[in-house]
Amino acid sequence: MYEKIESYIERLLEGSTPDKPLWNIEKIHLGKPPAWNYIDGCMITALLSAAEITGEKKYSDFAENFIDYYVGADGSIRGYSIEKFNLDDINEGRVLFDLYRTFGKEKYKSAVMLLREQLEKQPRTVTGSFWHKKIYPHQVWLDGIYMAQVFYVRFQKEFGNGSIEDTMNQIRNVRKYMFDEDKKLLYHGLDCSKSIFWADRETGLSANFWLRAIGWFTVALADIIGYLENGEERDEIGGIFREVIDGIAQYADPETGMYWQVVDQGGREGNYLETSGSSMIAYAMMKGARLGVLDGKYSALGRKTFDGICEKYLTFNENGEINLGGICLVAGLGPETDRRRDGSYEYYISEPVVENDAKGVAPFVMCYTEVKRMLMQ
Repeated sequence: MYEKIESYIERLLEGSTPDKPLWNIEKIHLGKPPAWNYIDGCMITALLSAAEITGEKKYSDFAENFIDYYVGADGSIRGYSIEKFNLDDINEGRVLFDLYRTFGKEKYKSAVMLLREQLEKQPRTVTGSFWHKKIYPHQVWLDGIYMAQVFYVRFQKEFGNGSIEDTMNQIRNVRKYMFDEDKKLLYHGLDCSKSIFWADRETGLSANFWLRAIGWFTVALADIIGYLENGEERDEIGGIFREVIDGIAQYADPETGMYWQVVDQGGREGNYLETSGSSMIAYAMMKGARLGVLDGKYSALGRKTFDGICEKYLTFNENGEINLGGICLVAGLGPETDRRRDGSYEYYISEPVVENDAKGVAPFVMCYTEVKRMLMQ
């Protein structure tokens, strides 16, 4: 099946334009106007990784053309509004560093500076962490670490003063307030005001362990570690990374190596082995082992998960085209106007499960690049 994966990626690219990418199902179904968003950012990140590992210029060329549609000559960004203070909007900015290095266009650096301005002004919790969005006051979500902190670290290392202490503190806060010592898992969200309807009144935590949220966090730590030199910061993040990976590894499905949508409730009615979060965990495991931060056994465990996803969810349609299924389309917490998103078990299993959405495809492609690295050794 491996040999079919690159043709699958090419099919998605051939059928996509910057305003209507096949992998952004939310945008297509809702008919939203083209705008800068984290879903496209995940896919372009994966394509740049594929370009690096395969040497295929078509991937980086596609990424350049795609991003050029959204970034104006002055560094302005189509559909982006700093006033939303949405950490998701920072994520796509991480590709700008690579494109600036490869193509040298000053507009990429200007766009980086615009996104950095948002982080400078981003509202913070009493603990010093970024609000996830303006519409989610006082809230920290695990995925926000991936959305903002990978970009933040790269900025500090490449354009800033080199200090990542702010990022370190925000990661420490996640470990301190969101990690369950008994189950060794991280909760999806934390409301520091303890007032939102989905939050526990004593802890401020959401009710369950959502797979993709934990996946985002592990990918964030793996990617950040990849940008750090040996030293105390790398060691500290590495320790948190190992703890989280050791914790979630206990919940792997023995047969496929995949993980459940609600992580600690495998086999419960309605629960299912989910592609996006499983891909994220597998990628983090393989990359962490390659970087020497995780035990070498995680290279094989990540590979097993990737193979399990291929076997279970890569399918052929009547036209002989490959599709990747088992992807939770979206899940979140609140706001007050959407009380269906209450963090309950019933909520997480009620969200649509789709094929070919970039929240699953992108980490799957990232996994594939890690497998390619193994095969090239």
